[in-house]
Order: sequence, then C-alpha cells, then structure tokens
Amino acid sequence: MSLLSDRQKEELHKSILEYLHANNFTDAYNSLKQETNIDHNPDPKSKYAGLLEKKWTSVIRLQKKIMDLETRNASLQEELSMSPAKRAALQTDWVPRAPASYVLTGHRGQVVKVAFHPTFNLLASASEDSTVKIWDWETGEFERTLKGHTRPVNDVDFDSKGNLLVTCSSDLFIKIWDVQNEWKNTKTFPGHEHTVSSVRFMPGDQQIVSASRDRTIRIFDVATTHLVRTITGHSDWVRCVVPSDDGRLIASCSNDQTARICDPLTGELKMEFRGHDHTVQTVVFAPVAAYAAIRELAGIPNIDRSKRPGSYIATGSRDMTIRIWDVQSGQMLRSLHGHDNWVTAIVFHPSGKFLLSASDDKTIRVWELATGRCVKTVEAHGHFVNCLAWGRQSAAGGPGGGEARTNGASANGQPDPEKIVNVVASGSVDQTIKIWLP
Repeated sequence: MSLLSDRQKEELHKSILEYLHANNFTDAYNSLKQETNIDHNPDPKSKYAGLLEKKWTSVIRLQKKIMDLETRNASLQEELSMSPAKRAALQTDWVPRAPASYVLTGHRGQVVKVAFHPTFNLLASASEDSTVKIWDWETGEFERTLKGHTRPVNDVDFDSKGNLLVTCSSDLFIKIWDVQNEWKNTKTFPGHEHTVSSVRFMPGDQQIVSASRDRTIRIFDVATTHLVRTITGHSDWVRCVVPSDDGRLIASCSNDQTARICDPLTGELKMEFRGHDHTVQTVVFAPVAAYAAIRELAGIPNIDRSKRPGSYIATGSRDMTIRIWDVQSGQMLRSLHGHDNWVTAIVFHPSGKFLLSASDDKTIRVWELATGRCVKTVEAHGHFVNCLAWGRQSAAGGPGGGEARTNGASANGQPDPEKIVNVVASGSVDQTIKIWLP
C-alpha cells in the first residue's frame, strides 16, 4: 500500500519530470511520462520546477537537525543518570555550548554591553541605538526600553542590591535609573568632556567610577552627583575601568596600549602594565577563587596563600591576545593566544578554573586557567562579539546573590551547588543578545 495519496503521487511525478527535463535526461523523461500517463508540459515557471531539489535539501537540513537534537538528548540523558555529586560537579564547571538557549532581538544598533540583575532574572543591555533594554533572561522575554540618552549607550551596571542601574553614553552623560520606581531616570552626572566609555558602581554603592575618551577616570558621589575626584595618567582614550572587590584599587585600560592600577582615594598610580601591541580593550580583576589556578599557570610556588582581592588582573587587546598580570610586581604571567581578531571582553568563571573571552572573530573561547589552553571554542554570533557577562541563579527561584543564600542554600548557609544555575549572556554587532544556559 502506497504511503502517498493520489495527489501527492502526481506532484512527485511532475517534480521528477521537471528535474529530468531540466537536466536533459530525455529518455528517462519520456519513459516516466509514458509509464505514469501524465500529460505534463515542462515549464521553468511552474511550481514543480526545482521542487525536487528544494525538498531534497530541506530533508538533509532536517536530518542534521534531528541528529543534533539526538546528540543533545543523549547528553542530557547522561547528565540525568549521574549521581547528584557528579551532576553538581558538572554544573559547577559548566561553560557555554551551542546552541544558545535564547536569542534576544529588538535593538536597532549593535549591542555593546550586558549586565545581570543581582536579585531577579533580569538582564540589561546597552546599545548603539541610544537605548537600554531590560529582558527576562529565564524566559527570553522583553520587558521594557529605557530612553534618556541621546547617543550610543556604552556601558551598564547594577548596584550590589539591584536597586539602581547606572549607564554611560557618547552623549557625555552618566545616568542613574531607579529599578524600584518604574526604572525612572533619577540622576544625571555631567563632567566628562568626551564619550563616556565605561561606568561601574564602587563597592558600597555610594560612588561610581567612570572612564572616558577625554583620557580621564572620574569618581562621582551617587547621592549628590558631585564629582569627587578626577584621575589622569592615560595618554589616550580610556576604554574600561573596574574596581577591585574591596574597592581599594581600580584598574583601567586605554588606547595608549597600557593598563593601570590606581588608588581611588588618592588617584595615585600603583602600577602600569606594558606589553600589548594595540589598544587594550578590556580589563578585569581575577576573583580570589582563580588565584590557585593562576599561580599554577605562572609556575609560582603556592606558598603565598593570600586571599587579598585585586592581586591579579587580565587584559584583552586588539592585538588578539589575553594577558594575565601580577598587580604587585607588574609582571606579565602569561599571554593567551588563539583568537583571530580583536579581544573585546573577558570574564572569569565562578569556579576560578576557567577564563571566558569574546572576540571580533565571532567566537567565545574557554581557557583553562591552570594550563593556559583553549579548551572550547563556541561559534557564538554572526558578527563581532562585543560583550560577555556571567550570572548565577538559584534553581529554587532566587538568584546567585541575595535570595540564593536562602532559597538555594545548603544546611551550612552556603549556596548549594546542585541548586545554582549558571548563565552567560553575550552581545554582538549583529544586534542580538544570546543567553547561554546549561
């Protein structure tokens, strides 16, 4: 018994006839036409022209998709069959893998920065379309658009409690948005004389620190919007500025091909790092959890058990390298090579075992810190990848901070590894944000 209806048979036969005629298989064409007794005149404009080829290629695409889904299903089944301890270890060491869980669209310009809310399942994205958009990353749904800047928004950051959002723009202004009051723009900070590239809340949330194309780093008081201090020293555009976890140091990087460490209380230069051959695009402090792996990478005897925040930094440059530095000595510990274009963003893995980097080569790469090897390359976007952010959430409903220490906590009050969900977001010149979930 045939699986095809009479209509489907006729369409198939006509499609085959069109294919045979188009490829000059005259004998086969005449033979099939005679055996099927179909009165068909070939026409390159008919719906049957090229139909066989289209169906064939679509079947191959579907087969590939099915194979990918079967591989993914087998992987998930394997994870489900693991013991709770093994599953927790796998979750702790999770790194992004394709495909992304969600692709968020809506921006009309490239996405420059992304930031996770510390309490809720919210993500803020800054774009060259002069807006900030808020998303629910758990569902992939769009929440709202924040309008107020008149030129590209270059950075975005939440305070530690998630009550305030700070943004900076090429319009020379920094703005504070009140998350609990319908995201209203409550404060605007003038002061910079050119594009503001980077802004962060200082630990304690009473001050913000910003970097600009006017070659300065500025510290402002959040309550009064007053300028507290201007720090100079870079000889060109300051691309990025970040505070250490204890707020005692700030790291910056610049088009002048250097990174610098300064004291935010005095503006005093503590260390300058030279070695990159092009603009240093991004700088981050290494978390204490990464210290042991960094020491192993550099061959440093693990005698120094210091847990002092701000001991090491990592920089990413347009020279296509990532470099890891000792803040105290200024020594470069290791240069990581692998990207084929500018390195635009770097983030440390919460476990301290890995470093993630994004690049204009359209990839996200995962580096094993202890060895310096690139252990994974994710084809992330269809265009340059501009930014990366790491978030953590309690599977019990709370986030990685705040509620996660209650909802997702173990008996000793620490976050339960089995109940912590890692999440990564990336933003691109392709105007999309991708959410990477386990």
